[in-house]
Amino acid sequence: MHHSHLRPILVTVLLCVAATASTRAEQASSPDWARGIEGQRKADLGNGFFLNPIFAGDHPDPSILKDGSDYYMVFSTFECYPGLVLWHSRDLVNWQPIGPTLFKNVGPVWAPDLIKHEGRYYIYFPARLGGRQTNHAIWADNIRGPWSEPVDLNVGHIDPGHAVGSDGCRYLFLSAGQRVELARDGLSVMGEPVKVYDGWKFPKDWIVQGFGLEGPKLIRRGDYYHMIVAQGGTAGPPTSHMVVSARSRSIDGPWENSPYNPIVRTASAAEKWWSRGHGTLVEGPDGGWYLVYHAYENGFYTLGRQTLLEPVEWTDDGWFKSRGDDVAQSIRKPAGGEAVPHGFALSDDFSTNKMGLQWSFFDGGDGDRERFRYDDGALILKGKGTSPRDCSPLSFVCGDQAYQVQVEMEIRGGATGGLLLFYSKRAYGGIGFSAKNEIMHREANERVMPKPAGLGNRIFIRLTNDRHIVTIDTSPDGIEWTRSERSMEVSGYHHNVVYDFLSLRPALYAAGPGEVAFRNFTYRALP
Repeated sequence: MHHSHLRPILVTVLLCVAATASTRAEQASSPDWARGIEGQRKADLGNGFFLNPIFAGDHPDPSILKDGSDYYMVFSTFECYPGLVLWHSRDLVNWQPIGPTLFKNVGPVWAPDLIKHEGRYYIYFPARLGGRQTNHAIWADNIRGPWSEPVDLNVGHIDPGHAVGSDGCRYLFLSAGQRVELARDGLSVMGEPVKVYDGWKFPKDWIVQGFGLEGPKLIRRGDYYHMIVAQGGTAGPPTSHMVVSARSRSIDGPWENSPYNPIVRTASAAEKWWSRGHGTLVEGPDGGWYLVYHAYENGFYTLGRQTLLEPVEWTDDGWFKSRGDDVAQSIRKPAGGEAVPHGFALSDDFSTNKMGLQWSFFDGGDGDRERFRYDDGALILKGKGTSPRDCSPLSFVCGDQAYQVQVEMEIRGGATGGLLLFYSKRAYGGIGFSAKNEIMHREANERVMPKPAGLGNRIFIRLTNDRHIVTIDTSPDGIEWTRSERSMEVSGYHHNVVYDFLSLRPALYAAGPGEVAFRNFTYRALP
């Protein structure tokens, strides 16, 4: 063969090698999260930089409070009770949970506002129960509790944002540009809400979920009140959500929209973070200013809305705007703050009570407090209902793209128990067992089969969620494992398919009469 015939082949091979080398170089230089306990991803890279999210997993509608050198944050917890878990930080990047602040079920809890006024701490939040939408308040004289029972403010709309006028009067700004005056103690309203703000009119050709004027958060800086609001809808298309700002010299307005709107928005589905919005403005330990907001991770709607941190800067004429950092890349960490240990172990040997701190009942009520007890290294859970759909499973938030969970389970009496990936009563999957049967849960449907030979009432279950591909293994002793022939693909278990604004979470359940003893729950993030 003449050598000239080899040249096209050689060029093609060299191009392929070069392309492969380039791809590997890009992968090697692309940012990756630091790994914390159990391999869980965390933002702090340990080199003076961080990589979003600062809260991996479902932490939507963040509300942040700066209290001296300490920072505190709460999030929407929807149907999960105990709820409104309070977190603490000193550097805005590393966070430790303190514990839940809400125990009484008043319905799905959305978009709280955590504030401090005259030495007392308050959380304002909307909830909907029995078709009635209202707003509530809880309060504490010490932020670590105890927190009061919820007080019904008897006012509609959602997403309350607390503000104080120059005359000391207190207000709640609400969705749809509404505002209502609060009594001096902040625990009742005076009069009816009135509209005070029309929002920012974004271009008509933008692809959004709707106008969605909500999530008002207010601060006073210098001569101006600054109102930060969410618009565009919190889910739907990747380009839906945004952070918008307006300011006024008076708490009564008029409100002037920022020339830098939108402060934050996803412009393309090619971006790493989708539906970026619902921001709160906060001063960092270094004197710089930051926006805390939520977003969906491209390809991982199932993880829910995760919390991001983005630097902003103030202009000479008193507006704030994004500093222009790429939130998909590493960003310099705020200086001056002392890091607390980030997060906590999700494995549980059930030697201590982690209810509310980690575990929460889906649509749990006061009666669920009597359903569980701890006994000799086991969580004993009484059965309720007939299936995961109505038994209030115990679940927790996790933020890894791939992970494995395992538990030892003992069936007692006529109970059915199991291990799930649970989104809501309309979307869950996993496996359960009764004394006689195996129950395969897929797409929120139950398929009942005889229990495999060799499995008694003591069963080990392992679920592996590898980027939405779920496999199930069972064992009679935790040593010899059998892989189920029924695997699942769960990428559609999220809000845009089944609504409810939730996330897909590892969960334990006990249904029917009798009880289930759970032991040695383990969690491990996968590469």
